[in-house]
Amino acid sequence: MKKIKLLIFVLIFTSCKAQETKLLIHKELITDLSEATFCNRFTEEINGQTEWKEEFKYFDTIDIYKITYLSDGLKIKGLLVQPKAKGIYPCVIYNRGGNRDFGSLKVGNILISLGQIASEGYVVIASQYRGNGGSEGQEELGGKDINDITILPDVLKEIEIADPNRIGMYGWSRGGMMTYIALTKIKKIKTAVVGGAVSDYFNLIKDRPELETSVLSELIPDYDKNKEAELEKRSAVKWVDHFPKNVPILMLHGNADWRVKPEQSLTMALEFEKYRVPYRLIMFEGGDHGISEHKKEVKDQVLNWFNRFLKNDEPVPNMEYHGR
Repeated sequence: MKKIKLLIFVLIFTSCKAQETKLLIHKELITDLSEATFCNRFTEEINGQTEWKEEFKYFDTIDIYKITYLSDGLKIKGLLVQPKAKGIYPCVIYNRGGNRDFGSLKVGNILISLGQIASEGYVVIASQYRGNGGSEGQEELGGKDINDITILPDVLKEIEIADPNRIGMYGWSRGGMMTYIALTKIKKIKTAVVGGAVSDYFNLIKDRPELETSVLSELIPDYDKNKEAELEKRSAVKWVDHFPKNVPILMLHGNADWRVKPEQSLTMALEFEKYRVPYRLIMFEGGDHGISEHKKEVKDQVLNWFNRFLKNDEPVPNMEYHGR
């Protein structure tokens, strides 16, 4: 009888532990994109039939899901884009820019920016961050909401077609800042791409002082009391010595970007140089914050970078001074 009771206890305990470790608690396929209003720009009428325009036919090769996952016990919303074809695919964690609703993940934009990556054979996952898009909690612009990113490699383990041993990270603007922080906190990322990334909040608020009152003081806890410390936590130029030396980073920036001046990436590149962190910096002439003037080249550069270090498992570049 004691043995039976012990067995029941073990089974119940094991079941409870399994439930505790489950992070992906909701995954809902978006089944009919054609009825969404944003799709008008993607479709055309051919012989009385509505079809995807040629450049968007890849939509038929991918699935997009609304997801909810757990981070610090909070229910966090996000999106997942993956190939329809069966297989095991490398992964990309995408870190959105902006704050609150500005820059939030919209299905139409994700179909283009992340759908292109997924259609090339990647599982792409993106978080709205806590406090946004129906997520629980409070956004902190690089505070505890970093945990909503660093937990995603474990969420990917619960996705059947995802290879959790091949994960890259991709962030734009504020998402670039989030990427920099995440790279110093987890060791599960093989490579990263950042675009228009914030690396120095001290200089950013000199260029855009209105951000202090409209964003930073509203989102960062105790900002007025701990301004210097909180800005430094979010300014990667101050702690490049903490970056891993085995994660190659591609940096993209438009040199006509007024939101995040190009000096942010130029200065960061010099710090990477000092500490021998493997990187490549591409400055796009006349490019704005989204480098919209060079969309195809940006897409090609991003895919090529991920292909090199995720699909093809290319070795980390040799950063020791060498050659004839």
